[in-house]
Amino acid sequence: MKLDLRKLTAKLLVGIFLSVNIASCVFAENEDLTSQIVPKQYPAKYTPVYIKQITPNYKSVGNDEIFYVALDILKETTGMFSRNAILGNNLSQKPVKIEFRDLGQISADYATFDALGWKKGKKLYIYINQKHRNAPAGALAALLSHEALHQDEFNSLAEETYAWTMEAVVWDEILKLYPESNDESSSLVKRENTLKKLLEKGNYTNKYIKKSVMQNSGYKNLPSYSPGFEDL
Repeated sequence: MKLDLRKLTAKLLVGIFLSVNIASCVFAENEDLTSQIVPKQYPAKYTPVYIKQITPNYKSVGNDEIFYVALDILKETTGMFSRNAILGNNLSQKPVKIEFRDLGQISADYATFDALGWKKGKKLYIYINQKHRNAPAGALAALLSHEALHQDEFNSLAEETYAWTMEAVVWDEILKLYPESNDESSSLVKRENTLKKLLEKGNYTNKYIKKSVMQNSGYKNLPSYSPGFEDL
């Protein structure tokens, strides 16, 4: 068989051009990502390149990137249980959908709530008060560790005590890992620091958190116990 050197050379040149072009596109994409500034809500570790890598693990929970960061932060804390629950290891066996909402539109009673766990049919939701859109991801992580424990239509003083204690413990751990999360201009951070003080006052037991739950007027009609939470 006789080789046509001109055709062979042309094919080689086209192949080289395509390879260079693809490499250039990949390089340009990575360069664009690395040139982006990390939002001040995120720990410095969460660069655009890193967030792109972790997004496939978390996109099932919703569209807000900050929740991906918050859930990833939980991997390094006691809140790992809550993270796994949100990703599907819960009573519904489906990922929990998370979104920012005006809670007052659900009910006037919820307007001042920081967050709300919600069950609709067989699906679970966590609605975060939209006033916390600019809160540090670490503070949202602590809040999610609490809300992920509410997985059914039942609630109790014992369940709230456990959830508030989980939130305080996780926040304490997050501050050790990412001290930059302690942005006290955030109302959510103020909430977390209040819980942390109660935890410390009780020598890292739920003693004072339980007292706070018992005195909370929003919980006055709750039973003492609920399924899975039979101990105060």
